[in-house]
Amino acid sequence: MKLRARALELLVFTVGVGTLGSEMAAARLLAPWFGDSTIVWANTIATVLVALAIGYSVGGRLADRNPNPASLAKIVLFAALLLAAVPFVAKPFLPLAVRAVEQLSIATFAGSLVGVGVLLAFPLFLLGMVSPYAVRLSVESVEDSGHAAGRLYAISTIGSLVGTFAASLFLIPVVGTQRTFLIFAFLIALATIPHLVRRGSAKSALPAVLVPIVILGLTALPTGSVKTVTSNGGEVIWEKETEYQYARVVEYDDGSRYLELNEGHAVHSVYNEGEWLTGAYWDEMLSLSYAGAEAPKSVAILGSAAGTTARQFGHFAPDTRVDAVEIDEDVTKVGQELFDLEDQPNLHLHTADARPWLQKQTRKYDAIMVDAYHQPYIPFYLTTKEFFALAKSHLNPGGVLVVNSAHPEGSTALEKVLTATLRTSFGEAVWRSDSGPTNTHLIATVDPKAAPVASLTATAESQPAELAGALTDSAARIEPALRGGTVYTDDVAPVEWLTDLSLLEVA
Repeated sequence: MKLRARALELLVFTVGVGTLGSEMAAARLLAPWFGDSTIVWANTIATVLVALAIGYSVGGRLADRNPNPASLAKIVLFAALLLAAVPFVAKPFLPLAVRAVEQLSIATFAGSLVGVGVLLAFPLFLLGMVSPYAVRLSVESVEDSGHAAGRLYAISTIGSLVGTFAASLFLIPVVGTQRTFLIFAFLIALATIPHLVRRGSAKSALPAVLVPIVILGLTALPTGSVKTVTSNGGEVIWEKETEYQYARVVEYDDGSRYLELNEGHAVHSVYNEGEWLTGAYWDEMLSLSYAGAEAPKSVAILGSAAGTTARQFGHFAPDTRVDAVEIDEDVTKVGQELFDLEDQPNLHLHTADARPWLQKQTRKYDAIMVDAYHQPYIPFYLTTKEFFALAKSHLNPGGVLVVNSAHPEGSTALEKVLTATLRTSFGEAVWRSDSGPTNTHLIATVDPKAAPVASLTATAESQPAELAGALTDSAARIEPALRGGTVYTDDVAPVEWLTDLSLLEVA
């Protein structure tokens, strides 16, 4: 009897581990397609809770009808199989889901809800049956029912804590999302063996042994790209599921390389050997840093990715101190390996989150560039008046703040919000520059009487011809900033909803 009780407790614990661990992994699975915003997390958590709630109800009824450990184990074994299938179903399903929701114009909220619902709802519904079923199996008399229920729910909760930390702190960073799902599924399937094999029935024993072996075998499958050639003819020469995102480097026949994040939804760095200007928004970031009182002698790049802008400074202004801040260490490393982000005397690389890093600095800069926004996820804490006040406090007199406002094509909603929020710190010294259909740069100067067009034009006269041309082009694009928009604060900054509504507007 004690062995049976311990085996049941082990099953409850393992299911707790797998349930919350899978929730963490599911959010990571959705991030490349729908972002990592509070909306996506809310949908993930809500789906898990609804599935578990229904499972609790159905599991209790089934337990009353058939209080048999083998019956419970069969349900759990089937759930383990479904959980193991999640990452493989996700590969073809999530791209289709993204295209479908774009055509239906329902954006991130509904898209991520559908995505997590299809992938996780049924296996977690089955796992939700375990706790009430196990309580029914453990209760021998009414007198000890409270103790039995409390003990099993405590064991399940401890398992959930273990699963949460194991997934987020170890499994996902070390073995990746796919194998994280498989490991949890394997452990859950393994925990059913005592309840099926001990019955002495070959009919039950065979799947109980076979399913864990199959799941374990799946962990040997490669987790990289199914094909190394992209749809537009590029070759994937490096890829990794980092702590923060899926990242890959695509190389084309002409030797150009592009750092793509989250399945190619965004390009964050570009490299052409022997070339420094890109013909894209990075040139605008470089040029607008010269819109202050004088050419910058110190620059902070918040969101440097693989270092396209930092590399430009190393070529055009080698004496300028550049602090390049990137939260993802793997992205910085690939910049050093494949994007010519070489160690330079005045280049300082920092692996850190932008705002906490800036908060700790005592140094002031001639230019601070914010290039950390990407659709559909924008860190809200980099859009608030408190952040822009912090940035201004780290600028020298005559300094300039440049913000790359990445946005859906044709939408100005985010730009208006950022402009209104910038004005709380910089007053009317805010301008805009359109460098592409999805990139608008905002320029804010410490000097309220600054004239960025004149500064760029004057500075261009003393620069090499290539950079001078870029400065002159940027000067021609600068215009007064837009009006309208709500001021965002650390307390209220609904940037996720703003992004969703922007996508709806342009769909």
